[in-house]
Amino acid sequence: MAFGEGGRAVMSVEQVVFLVLAVAAVGSAVGVVISRNIFYSALLLVACLFIVAGFYVLLEAPFLAAVQVLIYVGAIAVLIIFAIMLTERMMSKTVRGWNEQWWIALIVTVCLVAVMLYVVVTANWQVSDAATPSDAIVALGQTLLSTYVLPFEVASVILLMALIGAIIIAREEEPVGVVGEQKEEER
Repeated sequence: MAFGEGGRAVMSVEQVVFLVLAVAAVGSAVGVVISRNIFYSALLLVACLFIVAGFYVLLEAPFLAAVQVLIYVGAIAVLIIFAIMLTERMMSKTVRGWNEQWWIALIVTVCLVAVMLYVVVTANWQVSDAATPSDAIVALGQTLLSTYVLPFEVASVILLMALIGAIIIAREEEPVGVVGEQKEEER
């Protein structure tokens, strides 16, 4: 933050965008936690993950922003929403609004926030002018698809098996009968 005429604080565009993203990220994260509807929580999680991609853009890391959107928003969050919508049992259950042990969580949260504030205030933050070389992204892609191709493919097969398993578990069981045979109620 710079100081202009008369000692007023002047914020740059990047700082304003950062503050807007920070408020939106905290708001959506709190919404994920306090929402009583699990579907709305999942949608707020998607919003929070998009906002994190916005932070990566501010840090001039467009590759990480794209990976954030593709992997977390495009795959993980969609898988979560897909599982929620397929599982009717979860949608019909009512969840209590308050836990009896909320005060323990409050104490732990206050302690963690105090530690984080202490670290942020007392740390000597060094700012580096060195940018990520553009060929680092190419090197990462080549490494993922050459040296680490087996773990990469194994992870994709495991995720595919998990998706198929979730579909099988969530699918409604149909009564076993002869094909073409009408049920007594339908006649």
